[in-house]
Amino acid sequence: MLTRAPDPERLADRRNLLQLVELRWLAVAGQLLTILIAYGLLDVELPLREMLALLAFLAVFNGACRLRARLSWPVANGELFAGLLIDVAVLTGQLYYSGGVSNPFVFVYLLQVALGSVLLRPRYVWALVVAATLAFVALTFWAWPLALPDVGVASLSRDYAGGLLVCFVLDAALLVIFIGRISRNLRQRDATLADLRQRAAEEEHIVRMGLLASGAAHELGTPLATISVILGDWARMAPFAAEPELREDIEEMQRQVARCKQIVSGILTSAGETRGEAPQETTLCAFLDALVADWRRTRNAELDFACEGMDLPIISDTALQQMIGNVLDNALEAAPGAPLKFLAQWDDDTLTLRVQDRGPGFPPGMLERLGTPYQSSKGTPGRGLGLFLAFNVARTLGGRIAAHNVPGGAEVTITLPLAALTPEGKGADGG
Repeated sequence: MLTRAPDPERLADRRNLLQLVELRWLAVAGQLLTILIAYGLLDVELPLREMLALLAFLAVFNGACRLRARLSWPVANGELFAGLLIDVAVLTGQLYYSGGVSNPFVFVYLLQVALGSVLLRPRYVWALVVAATLAFVALTFWAWPLALPDVGVASLSRDYAGGLLVCFVLDAALLVIFIGRISRNLRQRDATLADLRQRAAEEEHIVRMGLLASGAAHELGTPLATISVILGDWARMAPFAAEPELREDIEEMQRQVARCKQIVSGILTSAGETRGEAPQETTLCAFLDALVADWRRTRNAELDFACEGMDLPIISDTALQQMIGNVLDNALEAAPGAPLKFLAQWDDDTLTLRVQDRGPGFPPGMLERLGTPYQSSKGTPGRGLGLFLAFNVARTLGGRIAAHNVPGGAEVTITLPLAALTPEGKGADGG
């Protein structure tokens, strides 16, 4: 039985919560050690009861967070923010009882801000900065004096405290801005790598399908040739020649066999297994007219075709022809018997092809996954490769395919750069 993979974002939030728990245990141990050293070894007068109470509260809270991480509920970003606010509050309390801003540990606030910049959404990050800044300002006015041996009560001038505040706010703002930018760049990098891996997987899938199609084409060549010879013999035999209906059936079978042989030859040509022919230069209108005429003849379907744009030279591309044919075939299967609309428009840079059918349209879920293999509205296993191949051909040519539902049907739009089709050195003016 297959189990559903955990959502990556939920898994990351849970791991972040556990990271905060581990860091908080280190903070508890570090604060306890610092208090004991300052009080026991350095003879610094500290309100131990209050400071240890704060430390105990932080330890209990962290234990509750550890138990929370075991629950199956998703960890919200607000929970991480609340945990960091508790850390800021406890740190503020500890600093309040140990000299306020004169305590060198006051810049531990920046650690909380840095953690928030990595873990939290922007609104929570800036809220954390505001909370830390307010705590810093409060500590400049209210704090228990820190009495040091042989020094007396440590105190800072107002100007120095103001400079510390400006330094703190500046450091916190720069941390938030630049850590946010770095995190965004890393996320974009990860998204790009994921897209490249997806493309590599799709291209590998296409290669496997190409090998299978090429092997099938080789295997089908011999039986098709045998059937063609047998049908030719039947056509010359007297019993069949004397029956008009049988003769018509044989002629239709011969036409269909010829069509199958043409398809097989096309597969082998696309796979590069026939003698190479030099690319043929034609014009966009001639290319589209020939494609539409062949599609109408072989599918015996009605297609309303129109061209809008000044004719220009292009290189005849088998992949482009197959891509457009796949889109037209999908539209015909979605609305069999209904006329299709095919509109070609282009300007100096872009070719836009629109195919519209009068079918039921794409299901909403399919529109989100359009272009992935085996996504089909036909409800038949193994279908959905036509649009998948079309998407990859368009991407290889530097274009894209988009689909959406329109009143009375669906529309697929193919957008291609003309630079990928026109002969080198020739533009839309043909010069």
